[in-house]
Amino acid sequence: MKQAPQIQFIGMEPSDALASAARDKAAKLDLFCPEIMACHVVIELLHKHHQQGRPFAVRLDLTLPGRELAVSRVENEDAYVALRDAFDNMKRQVDATMRQMREPLKEAPIGAAQLEGKEGTP
Repeated sequence: MKQAPQIQFIGMEPSDALASAARDKAAKLDLFCPEIMACHVVIELLHKHHQQGRPFAVRLDLTLPGRELAVSRVENEDAYVALRDAFDNMKRQVDATMRQMREPLKEAPIGAAQLEGKEGTP
């Protein structure tokens, strides 16, 4: 990752333990995809719901070369579970994006080989 992850807390006091967990998850994501340029994590304590208590919401924004990925909002009463789920969603998006970025490279040789095989057949 080119920049350290930016971690922002909204509606709550900043937590060193939660920020450390977010940095650890961002570092694991960086090992999975070293092309990541920037990561922005927002952890928000939402207003109290009548039946569920006070859920946490996590939003992620990731910058790759030529692409922006986002996980808009993952909510849970446990901030660590919301953080885990948001990073799991982002990992799936990064995996799909990396596959899309590699596909054009794979298609050109296959297409050329198919054309060569068709030319030789009567």
